[in-house]
Amino acid sequence: MNIPSEDKQPRNAASWAQPESHTLHVTHTHTGALTLNVDGRQITGPLQGFGQMWQKTYRVSLRGAEVSPAIVIQTWKEHFAEFWPENSRFFGPLTGIAPGEVAILNVAVGGLPLSTGVLVLYADEESFTLMTPQGHMFAGWITFSAYEVDNVTLAQVQVLIRASDPIYELGLRLGGHKIEDNFWKHTLTQLAKRFNIEGPVSVETVCVDKKIQWSQAKNIWHNSAVRTVLYTVVTPSSWFRRRPK
Repeated sequence: MNIPSEDKQPRNAASWAQPESHTLHVTHTHTGALTLNVDGRQITGPLQGFGQMWQKTYRVSLRGAEVSPAIVIQTWKEHFAEFWPENSRFFGPLTGIAPGEVAILNVAVGGLPLSTGVLVLYADEESFTLMTPQGHMFAGWITFSAYEVDNVTLAQVQVLIRASDPIYELGLRLGGHKIEDNFWKHTLTQLAKRFNIEGPVSVETVCVDKKIQWSQAKNIWHNSAVRTVLYTVVTPSSWFRRRPK
């Protein structure tokens, strides 16, 4: 078998995480970050999830802001954590949002702490994609992009996800979808405000596959919410010390 030379690689090859990055490794611990459920976990796509598969697209127009898609993405990468809701924290890699890097997430779900992470699967000048690991609420991809339509720049978040296990699927059906929608609507609203724009965030929701994948019910073993709660019961001070104010 002939191994392709470097000059035969796709032009965007450098924008993708390498295969060896598909097992997460924490190389740096941020002050105040709870790093459970990340190191050694495999990344998971929608095919490895349990629940129904959803594609959701959140979009905001930056009409009135003379800003290119590349500038939007650059700003988004550099200030990513600042656009999240107050009860959620994103500890980005020291090198920034770049292919193969791992970020730590500390969030509150239904008032309960959850520690997990994400892999930067892809990143270029006009988009970047995060992929979730075992135990995350969702199995899938989250893509952040910006593009122009009729000389107006639009910023977009698109997710393709399944709930990872039966507990998360039940949570989605009992109000989790609304929480997820509000999360990304808040993010895009804050991003638009960075460019002095206030406008509505549109939401498009499509159920791609209504079937439950019962073969993936075993994913519950990796459930990051359960593991984080058990950890905080044993060492509660560790969570409260790190919990965002």
